[in-house]
Amino acid sequence: MAYHPFRNPGLKIMALLLAAALWFTVAGEQNVERTIRVPLEFRNKPANLEVLGDAPTTIDVRVLGSSALLSRIDPGEVVAILDLVGARTGSRLFHLRTDEVRVPYGVDVLQVTPATVALELEESARRTLRIHPAIEGEPAPGFVAGEATSDPASVDVIGPESRVKSITEATTEPVSIAGRRELVIDTVTVGVADGSVRLVEPRSATVSVRIVPAPVERVVRGVPIRWRNLNDGLTARIKPQATSVTVRGVRDALDAMRAETIDAFVDLAGLGPGQYNLRVQFDPTETFGVITSEPAVVQVTIK
Repeated sequence: MAYHPFRNPGLKIMALLLAAALWFTVAGEQNVERTIRVPLEFRNKPANLEVLGDAPTTIDVRVLGSSALLSRIDPGEVVAILDLVGARTGSRLFHLRTDEVRVPYGVDVLQVTPATVALELEESARRTLRIHPAIEGEPAPGFVAGEATSDPASVDVIGPESRVKSITEATTEPVSIAGRRELVIDTVTVGVADGSVRLVEPRSATVSVRIVPAPVERVVRGVPIRWRNLNDGLTARIKPQATSVTVRGVRDALDAMRAETIDAFVDLAGLGPGQYNLRVQFDPTETFGVITSEPAVVQVTIK
């Protein structure tokens, strides 16, 4: 078919007008300068080194480009790169160069602020820490929190050597025992309080918290006082012969307690005839503890 240059003249004229309008729009757009805050990334950091303290995470970059292009820049399209290849321990200064800022096509980097970044670099260290479960809330009235255990009991952490050495334990998310009367078991995330130190591997722990009846106090009167270790051939007289004892323990054990079940005594080992003021002592027990006794000291006569 023969080509006719004057066929559809209206469409051809419209195309020319659109092309001319586009050219005038692009040609007439002015370049502008703008300062934007961008993220700072570290690259090529030696594996045996850690950045100590609060390293900068953003910097200011002055860029040049068309107003339309700069207004369309999305977060993350401009990133500053700090190359740590060959870094050593100690207080170090690193230059930020304009050619190490990643920008979209058509945008030029004019200036980076700050031009120099100071970093404190330290040897990396690894350590195993005991996990201390965090507990929050109060059990139901009449109950208290008993032993809290974690499974696993420890976790490995890594970070700057000085920070790793200063940490004594890892912790967990709080486990609530509010209003509870029985064993509490919860699976929570493990972490460390120092942001410079991190877990070698993200871990969770199963925390178990025993909820036990709260101890109560009771006064037991008329507890007999006996003597022990009296030398052969001697006799002893205690005045008074009984004491009132304040004990603390689980309610069930104290409800069944009688004066005779408490072993109160004075130790006469190595004492000869004479009169002595001696402290009243008590045998230890797993069910209750002696808080006070009245009297706490008695008079003992040995003949």
